[in-house]
Parts: sequence; structure tokens; C-alpha cells
Amino acid sequence: MTSPAWLESWSPDDGAQRVRDLFGRSFPAVGAPDGVWSAPGRVNLIGEHTDYNGGLALPTALPHRTYVALRRRDDDVVRLASAQAPGELWQTRLADVAPGAVTGWGAYVAGVAWALAKDGHDVSGFDAVVDSCVPFGAGLSSSAALECAVAVALDEVHQLGLAADDAGRAALVSACVRAENEVAGAPTGGMDQAASLRCTAGHALLVDSRPGLSALESGTPVPFDLEPARLTLLVVDTRAEHALVDGQYAERRASCERAASLLGVETLRDVAPEALEGALVALEPHDPDGVLRRRVRHVVTEIARTAQFVALVRDGRVTEVGPLMNASHASLRDDYEVSARELDLVVDSAVGAGALGARMTGGGFGGSAIALVRVEDVETVVTVVQAAFDDAGLTAPGFLLAPPSAPAL
Repeated sequence: MTSPAWLESWSPDDGAQRVRDLFGRSFPAVGAPDGVWSAPGRVNLIGEHTDYNGGLALPTALPHRTYVALRRRDDDVVRLASAQAPGELWQTRLADVAPGAVTGWGAYVAGVAWALAKDGHDVSGFDAVVDSCVPFGAGLSSSAALECAVAVALDEVHQLGLAADDAGRAALVSACVRAENEVAGAPTGGMDQAASLRCTAGHALLVDSRPGLSALESGTPVPFDLEPARLTLLVVDTRAEHALVDGQYAERRASCERAASLLGVETLRDVAPEALEGALVALEPHDPDGVLRRRVRHVVTEIARTAQFVALVRDGRVTEVGPLMNASHASLRDDYEVSARELDLVVDSAVGAGALGARMTGGGFGGSAIALVRVEDVETVVTVVQAAFDDAGLTAPGFLLAPPSAPAL
């Protein structure tokens, strides 16, 4: 068996130097960038596929970040280069950015400028380069990290002042979500961007997506310091293909919206846990194959699990959250049907090796799983998970540790 592949984060100085050097190579005629900004990926502790159902989620920021070096332009031209797409230059004009009008990874970047302009901010063109140690395609929100790094960069070079406080960051979250939904065409909720912009070190962020809440009201810090309990959060990138801009994610969202309509509620958040059985009975005549009922059961129980998880953590009982993580994964696997062979293998083998709890994280259909592990058991869990992948003939997974980290800066 080969040695485990640890996916290390970069130091801030290393990340900044990488993009400064790349900027000089990509745009040698324009001078130095105005600055360097970065934003983290995220891992969701619990509360999956709940954000677009008006529910609760509990993400934390990763130490792994996307770095952006940016220089403001006097015209509306946007030119972009990425270390992940060497030799390519993505270019457009802000006047040409609109839903469905631009494609490729640059849509996530230009979409942020477009959304800020739609919110009434004066935003010009820019040259920018990107490099990232957020694992791409791992379900750890590399797209939100990109959007949020660009958002704080544009905020500073245009002196918008939004990143200076939590209320302004909530406004940046809204712009990034709009960029992803409308310009990039990914029908995700807002949990990822909220985590990247509003999480703080040592804390998770309780994201409440109930309609009617202001962007500021929707996020509450929750202390999540694992060190006193001698615990750590292990993330396993299964290396299984993960993509959200496809029909599977949209189908889940559409099913939930249809179920809510049939039940006469605005979102599935309005179905209380004690009313779940009655709701499932009401859906039966409209749901011959049981799909809608399975989707509803997951959402309602997942929201309840998230609330229970937060209550335990706030009460200093973090060592007791493992069964909630296990139940969350079972629900995502069986009722929401967004797991994958590799994700199930991580969860089963990690728990079997002593993890307190484990679950897939992110949208699913591949990507990553997390495990809450005692510090002294990390090596054992990693060894057992890697051996399970070897025995199954699967590509070796990647591993990273995920202490709750700082937001976009």
C-alpha cells in the first residue's frame, strides 16, 4: 500500500507569492497587481441539501484557500488566468456579462462583478490571476472560494467597504450566490458562500436559510474548537468525479419544490418533525414511486439533526455528535440518493476504525466525506480507509485535516 496522500494547505505568504508570480507572467505589460486576496473552501459538518429548502446547515471554513491577485482597469475588460488552466487567457467585457452569456470558469469571476453592479456598485474591469489549494471537484466548494476571493478583492479596489463588517459580508454573500446561480448556471443554495465569507477561526457558522430572514440574520457563529476534546476533523477526498452543474442536483431541488407545493408550504422547512408522517401520507397519492416522500423525509430529519448537533456542541458535548453524522449519511444515501460507492466506503471504514461519526459532505454524487476522529486515532483511520480503497481497486483517496479556519481576507 502506498503512503497516504495528504492534501496540504499553503501558508498565506506562499499563496500570495504564487499568484504574484503568476500575475507577472500572465500580464507582464501592466505592472504589479493592486493586491492579493484569498478565500477558503468549506466543509459542511451537517445539514446537507437543506439550504434551498429553507433549512439549517453548519459549515466551517477550511485552511485550504483560493488566492487571487488582481489589478483594477479603467475600462470594462476582464482578463483572467489560472494556474489550474496554464497558458489559457479568459476574457470578456462586463457589458457582455449576463445570465447565459458567458461560459467557462471565468463566469464565476465575472459573475461577481456583474452581481455587484446589479446591486448598484460602481465596478470596472480588471486583470486577475488565480491559484488554489482547495481540492477541485472534491465537494469542498472550490467555486465559492473563487467567487468570494474575487468579491473581497473587488470590494477593496473599488472601496465599497462591504468586507469591513458582517453586514457587508452578508451582502457580498448575496452577490456571490447570484453570480453562481444566474451567470455560472449552478442552482446551488447560499451555504458555501456564507461559510467562505463569514466563518471565523474556531467556529462553525449556523446558516439559516428560512425565507424572510435578512442575509445578516441568516448566519450565527457557533464555537467549534475541537482541541480541548482531543478531536480533529478528517476530510477524505474520494477522487470520485463531483459536479453540481448537472441534472442530478437540479432534479433534487425540483422534487423538493414540487413536494412543498403539494403540501401547501413555502419550503420544506415549514414541515415540523412531528408533522412529517402526516406530510408523507398526504404526498402518497401524488408519489407512486415514493421519490418525493424520500426527499421530504431526508430534508425534514436533516434539519432536525442539524439543530440537535448545534445544541450538543453549545452544551460542550461535541463527543456525542457522531451518531447524528452517521444518521445524516444514511439519510443522504437512502432517502436523498446522492451518495456514491466511494463515499459509503469512507464512512463505513472510518467508523469501523474508530471514528466517532462520519458522513458525506457537500452536494454528493462523488466528492468528499468527513470523519470526526480522536487525535490519537487519525493514523489508524487513514490507514484503514486507504486499505479499503486499495482492496476495492479504487483510486487512492486524498486526506486533509480541517480545523475551523478564517474567512475571506
